Amino acid sequence: MELNWLNQFTNAWLERSKQGRIPHAVILTGSVGVGKRCAASWLAQQHLGIKNIFGLPEYPITISEHADLKWISPFEDKHTIGIEQIRELVTHLSLTSFEGDGKVAVIEPANLMTMNAANSLLKTLEEPVGNTLLVLVADKTGRLPATIFSRCQHINIPIPNESESLAWLNRLKPATYWPQALRTAGNGPLAAILVSEKLEAMEMMSYDFKALSEKKETPLELAAKWAKYEPQFVLDWLCHEVQKYIYDINGISVPDSDHGTKNSVLKRIDKRNMFYYLDTINRLRNQPANSFNVQLTLESLLIDWSEDLTDCSSTVGLP
Repeated sequence: MELNWLNQFTNAWLERSKQGRIPHAVILTGSVGVGKRCAASWLAQQHLGIKNIFGLPEYPITISEHADLKWISPFEDKHTIGIEQIRELVTHLSLTSFEGDGKVAVIEPANLMTMNAANSLLKTLEEPVGNTLLVLVADKTGRLPATIFSRCQHINIPIPNESESLAWLNRLKPATYWPQALRTAGNGPLAAILVSEKLEAMEMMSYDFKALSEKKETPLELAAKWAKYEPQFVLDWLCHEVQKYIYDINGISVPDSDHGTKNSVLKRIDKRNMFYYLDTINRLRNQPANSFNVQLTLESLLIDWSEDLTDCSSTVGLP
């Protein structure tokens, strides 16, 4: 199914191609779920002439089997892209094109390259061999070395407007309640697809969090329940929930907000620590799940919340 909001992206690239102004290295940035990897696949197909280049990127993503295409991502049991993967890629790119149309390498997410891996890529970025296109996909640009970032042409893929996203999602899967999933996913349509599969769990977590806020649930019991879910899913949900409280503090109306519970919490909570608390959650979201004890971390976060954030020292100091 075509990603219609990428029409401007594809038109701009085809115009560059027509004028002979294709860069040798690009970095695709944008929020989670806007289609960066689908766009990267389209660029590879376009550069190598694999299929109709005038169509739009499609979901679900297809990674073409092609001798001149290398798609680099972390191994299943790893959380980073290592130096050996990049060295192997550099060797591959130094060889002559097998089919004569050039070569393409996609690295995703590029922000997970180790520093040694990133350094190994620098010379290739500066002096690519032949008709080579390197496509880097970055979910978090702040974690990319400046030396890498400065050697690529930046293409940001914006979030489509809500009505466009909902129309696309309804065509993909009618009769699904997409607005809640889309908002929870940060408005990225493709991220909303994954969120929609977890709506039941999210509803249960919302019920639990409300019970914790009303002192009807203990932090340790709740942490034990939530530790059964994927850590990234729990932290993303918790981040979104705390953001809604912050919006309430600032008088910003948001959908699906339980004002009764929020008002009672906001009357007693230490609002000054709300931002510290959110910062802690975001730092945890940016770490591999195996870098901290999930249940102990959830216990610390939920204890602080149950104690109205009067002392966030237990979580602010987390790694």
